[in-house]
Amino acid sequence: MNDPFDRSFRDRVLAGDRLFGLWLDLSSPMSAELCALAGYDWLMIDLEHGAGTEADLLGMFHAVAAAGGAPAALVRPQSGERIRIGRALDLGARGIMVPRLESADAAREAVTFLRYPPDGIRGVATRVRGAGLGAVGHAQVRRLNERVVGIIQIESVGALRDAEEIAAIDGVDVLFVGPADLSHSLGIPGRFDDPTYTDALDRVAAACRAHGKAAGILVYDPAAVPPLRDRGFTFVGVGADAALVADGAKRLLATVRG
Repeated sequence: MNDPFDRSFRDRVLAGDRLFGLWLDLSSPMSAELCALAGYDWLMIDLEHGAGTEADLLGMFHAVAAAGGAPAALVRPQSGERIRIGRALDLGARGIMVPRLESADAAREAVTFLRYPPDGIRGVATRVRGAGLGAVGHAQVRRLNERVVGIIQIESVGALRDAEEIAAIDGVDVLFVGPADLSHSLGIPGRFDDPTYTDALDRVAAACRAHGKAAGILVYDPAAVPPLRDRGFTFVGVGADAALVADGAKRLLATVRG
């Protein structure tokens, strides 16, 4: 296993390094390993909308590690419940993306699930993979808190309203815009050029700058990345393995039929 105390990825996030990631929707270890070999900075195993469950996580983590472990393996659990977050961390997630929060109070509670006492209320178990499979003693457990990346999704009117307060919470490292959900919540579904939506992006980026946090977002069009970079977004998802398969299959068929 990698060094359980290594917090270099979190340091890069908070330093504002430009970090590109990919969603893993297929729950396929082979896909995860291929994507890890491609050189992304992080990979997001999606249990909210993807094909997998917690039972698939260990195989996915092993697949990413088999590629050299360069990408950080992150997880979006089904919900922000303590047990869902704790299970993903115990199995080895380097960070957690918490979906569907409506307020700063909800984000503040979710962050406590990411870390062991006294910094949070995560249940202490030293034999789990996320604690080095028994290599970490009780006196060292608190150090594990420093490596976990806390990612809060901004995908509702309530979360957008509280964006600056969320960014100020210790342990929240990334405010991550969910474009589809946020645009629907704002009443402008899919209209990503609408001023209401772009103003929301600027509001999130400003909150992150003010509190030394990273602004994140998921896009599927590479042409959208430079404008987002100019707005201050540094933690950017640029697609998903399922989308790559679908697009490649369609493009190949169109070519041979054409």
